[in-house]
Amino acid sequence: MTQTMRLITSPSFLPEAKAEEVGNVTSFFEKEQPLSLEIGCGIGDFIVQLAARHPQRNFVVTDIYNQGCLKTCARVDDAGLTNVRVMRSEARYLMTHLLGAESLQAIYINCPDPWPKKRHRKRRMVNQEFLQLAFHTLQADGEFHFSTDFVDYGISVGELLKAEPGFKNLQSTPYSHDLGDYPVSKYMRRFLEQGQPIYYCRFLRRADYKLQTPPAIGRGFRSRWVGRSER
Repeated sequence: MTQTMRLITSPSFLPEAKAEEVGNVTSFFEKEQPLSLEIGCGIGDFIVQLAARHPQRNFVVTDIYNQGCLKTCARVDDAGLTNVRVMRSEARYLMTHLLGAESLQAIYINCPDPWPKKRHRKRRMVNQEFLQLAFHTLQADGEFHFSTDFVDYGISVGELLKAEPGFKNLQSTPYSHDLGDYPVSKYMRRFLEQGQPIYYCRFLRRADYKLQTPPAIGRGFRSRWVGRSER
């Protein structure tokens, strides 16, 4: 089904091409503050809660869907938040080209596409290759947060992070069902109300570990779908 593209004119929206002209995203915030990234912002429920709690931090959020970016911008604007910028950009491209090494205080990924069929699981975003990129992009002692309602994905990511020497677990187990004060999105809340647990991973980028080689990004990850109307 073809997605209807709508022009986004919100002051919270940062077109990818505009950021590319400058070469970074940090200069598009009102204040120079520590920066965090949410990958897959959905309709913005999570980031509005998080950014409101932490006005001393800046947040760049990204999604591949025009409608999601549009709704997120509306929520951000309605909440009067000036510390959020929304981008329609492929996350790995954003991290490698417009963020760079040790630029992030935290990374948040909530309920991404689980690609449940076994033959499709290689398409999942969070794999060993991506974790190397996350380590490269996070600052020393930066945090990596991941949540999912899909059992296999939650266990898999927890075990991957546990095996990565550059990350330290901040919980007693690789994943937990106890979200504590972690913001709960509308999507997550739906599953919790149905009695389905959320698998939550919270790890720290170790300051005493260095990558032996730069993170590798496989060919073909870049999606060129950004509409000209958004440029």
